[in-house]
Amino acid sequence: MILNQVNLFSDNLGLRCSLNIILPQRTISERRKSSKARFRTLYLLHGHSDDHTAWQRWTSVERYVEGLNLAVVMPAAHNSCYTDMVNGSKYFTYLTEELPALLRDILPLSPEREDTFVAGLSMGGYGAFKMALSRPDLYAAAASLSGGVNIAEVVEEHPNDPGNAAWLQTMRGIFGDLARVPGSRHDLFVLAEEVSRTKVKPRLFQYCGTEDFTYPGNIRFRDFARTLPLDLTYTEGPGDHTWKYWDETIQQVLKWLPLQ
Repeated sequence: MILNQVNLFSDNLGLRCSLNIILPQRTISERRKSSKARFRTLYLLHGHSDDHTAWQRWTSVERYVEGLNLAVVMPAAHNSCYTDMVNGSKYFTYLTEELPALLRDILPLSPEREDTFVAGLSMGGYGAFKMALSRPDLYAAAASLSGGVNIAEVVEEHPNDPGNAAWLQTMRGIFGDLARVPGSRHDLFVLAEEVSRTKVKPRLFQYCGTEDFTYPGNIRFRDFARTLPLDLTYTEGPGDHTWKYWDETIQQVLKWLPLQ
């Protein structure tokens, strides 16, 4: 495998961005047979307060993708909820449009929808589902691990707790008026219902530990998604909001992805 540590400038964000990329390493004979082959790509998203190094620091994802002919792109998105922020930068546009175009200019990544996937944990689980449900034309599959999939619950967390002022300030910077978030384009329940009525739908994988604080919201989203014509694979087990379980579950995700 080849590990790329990339720094590039984003016009959408107006700043230099960091990301790590894992690429399959072709043998000499493989390069001779097909020098123009393009890799399928998994965009792997970090959680709140983490960065582009988290997945490699806390899991063995590079070892897990060995032999899968899959590129793994791990971008930094800061505490943006992978959203075009009301008071901040356009991370959703950067990640769904600008970054893939930039990378395909310099790396052999397939531009085809059926070869493009997105997954993430916690805030990144919300981001993965938001990206795939908002742009089903771009992603064939999406996976959420312990995701904040019930965004109404996330932004309203302890609204009257003075100790939660910093969290609420962050949420308002991202979404603006928090009372308007439920039922909006930020609400995965709304996006899921909309995409269920379209011909092109991403496959979905959802995991949450039964001791995880996001578990109630994940159950609500699971039950709602099951009422819709969506291809949802749901799994759970004993576990909380820790890397031990995400390291185990990303292996399940890689087996679930349509890589054959």
